[in-house]
Amino acid sequence: MAAKATRQTFGETLAEIGATHPNVVVMDADLSKSTMSKLFAAKYPDRFFELGIAESNMVGAAAGMALCGKIPFICSFACFLTGRYETIRISVAYSQVPVRIVGTHAGIGIGEDGNSQMGLEDLTIMRALPHMTVIQPADDIETRQAVQLLATNAVPGPAYLRLTRQKLEAVNKSDYRFQLGKGVVLRDGSDMTILATGGVVHNSLKAAELLTTQGINARVVNIHTVKPIDADLIEKCARETKAFLTVEDHNIVGGMGGAVAEVLADRGPFGIRMLRWGIQDRFGESGSPEELYQAYGLDVDGILAKAKEVYARI
Repeated sequence: MAAKATRQTFGETLAEIGATHPNVVVMDADLSKSTMSKLFAAKYPDRFFELGIAESNMVGAAAGMALCGKIPFICSFACFLTGRYETIRISVAYSQVPVRIVGTHAGIGIGEDGNSQMGLEDLTIMRALPHMTVIQPADDIETRQAVQLLATNAVPGPAYLRLTRQKLEAVNKSDYRFQLGKGVVLRDGSDMTILATGGVVHNSLKAAELLTTQGINARVVNIHTVKPIDADLIEKCARETKAFLTVEDHNIVGGMGGAVAEVLADRGPFGIRMLRWGIQDRFGESGSPEELYQAYGLDVDGILAKAKEVYARI
């Protein structure tokens, strides 16, 4: 399966489900060509609303439509959309309406556009909100199924969907089935567990393969739902392996790694070593996605080095 950006899959899937989900409406904030919501707009112009560079207004309008029985998907870059926290908090989360907040161009993986365009704190912001579901798919098939689920009332309250600009290699097989709140063991192992989310899942798998050549058998878990997180699977891995490495293209403060640490703290003690790896409480910078992943240690070699580091502490 060819590599594909999850924003591209999102746009394609949204355009497909428009025919079977008449209550779905889509809004964008002057970035429909980038978020790929333009694909829905081309097919269903009467159900697409361009709000311009007015994200707070878009959030409020979406909440009103949700209260009228619609399922709105609102789209923009992750950093711009979640920056409207105060409006999302009251109009969407407090009201518990099924608004689907779609943040694209997440992480340093967006590349040359630099820090002003990079969502690096969005997971922290969104998962802190009561009633908010937070999803970050790792490839094309997972994104497609997540969008299909969000288009229904199977997720009754608000949800945040975090997507990539860069293309992602497939990590799931063709028979994959997305289950909200259930992590996926992509590779089994008994020595340590690598828990990854989104754009770095594939690199984590490759790093685990290299660890095997060095005598370390690493389990790899895809955490596609950051909230509600799969606490049962995390506890199982903590009981069966000796060390944890969490990997994410996001600030480690309050991100997926923080969510995993909270589970270990609440359900432990397990006597396990853990290292959170991602953006180390700093901002991003400009460069190609490949250059930035190497510079920030999120490429295969960087993840491999951190896995060896945490395993050596056992």
